[in-house]
Amino acid sequence: MALPLLNRWTDSSALSLGILGVGNIGLVHLKSAVAMPDVEVVAAADAVPGNRDRAERAGVSRTYDDYATLLESEDLDAAVVALPPFLHAEAVERAAAAGVDVFVEKPLARSTEEADEMLETAREAGIAVGVDHTLRYQPDMAGVKAAYDEGGVGHVPYASITRLNDHPLGKPPADEAPPEWPMDPDAAGGGSLVELGVHCFDLLEWLFGDLEVQDASMGRTLETEAEDAATVLMAAPETGTTITLHCGTYQWEQLPEVNTRLRLEGVTGTISNQEHLPENFYAGAAKSALSNVGGRFTNDEPDVFGPTFYLQAHYDALADFCDAIREGERPPVDGADGRRTIELAETAYELAAESDGEAAEPETPEVTL
Repeated sequence: MALPLLNRWTDSSALSLGILGVGNIGLVHLKSAVAMPDVEVVAAADAVPGNRDRAERAGVSRTYDDYATLLESEDLDAAVVALPPFLHAEAVERAAAAGVDVFVEKPLARSTEEADEMLETAREAGIAVGVDHTLRYQPDMAGVKAAYDEGGVGHVPYASITRLNDHPLGKPPADEAPPEWPMDPDAAGGGSLVELGVHCFDLLEWLFGDLEVQDASMGRTLETEAEDAATVLMAAPETGTTITLHCGTYQWEQLPEVNTRLRLEGVTGTISNQEHLPENFYAGAAKSALSNVGGRFTNDEPDVFGPTFYLQAHYDALADFCDAIREGERPPVDGADGRRTIELAETAYELAAESDGEAAEPETPEVTL
């Protein structure tokens, strides 16, 4: 359904896009957008000079050291907010003041309260909010959903998902200090559950409908403020499915090649994302990697969304957002979806804290003589 407030974009020329933040994921979005038809990346902003240099090498003609200045100076249709989570709210507020639609990196916000304020600001300004939840765009996950929707395995009473990634400290030993904000739960919104779990929540509700968080536990394999491991038990009332989720940002010696595993245990069979990986998954990644190495000798920039389907998913998610903006429609993964994943994470944190409190303060048994 088209949204009247989103019908501002009527120009037949390319959709003008700004990139706010050109760190690792920001560069992925930038290079993805540069490769899209009918999208023009007109400017990028980053406080780090080296990141601005990378943006210019990728084809951006104008860069800024402050995203607020970019929004004030450029005539944009939309902006990608690839800043640390503690800057998301302010960036959306400034984009709203400029009438610019936004595609926000996950997590959308650090809390549901912050998300509500952001979405109200966007609603009042009439701008669209999309969120970069990309698991549903991976071909293996789309394959699982297609097989499940076909009904071949019947009722699925149990499902499990595991998502892993490197810790901000990197491989041991940690030679260089990482940026401060990923290690600060106040700045990031949490630890592994926010970094990785919100993607899983989005995927699971895409598959099974609304989830109910029943129990959770948080762990720390390193002496850090935020959890680097989280396990969550959920139920999907609509489908009668019990689900376990585990996510971890560990200090891996070697990260598993496939870092997300999804398995549905049906009454007449099972479905796994391993079965739906592209046939050329490993060979394709190796071929692209070799191409990127060769490009160093010809001064070609690496094809950052080509080497693996993980990065291709970011391309597809951003492309879908841009298409929705052109058509004056609600983004397929919108602010409400982003807020919902934070709500589920908050419930998990609350349940884990309650369990920790019960374990730390057992009731004193009553003794009678």
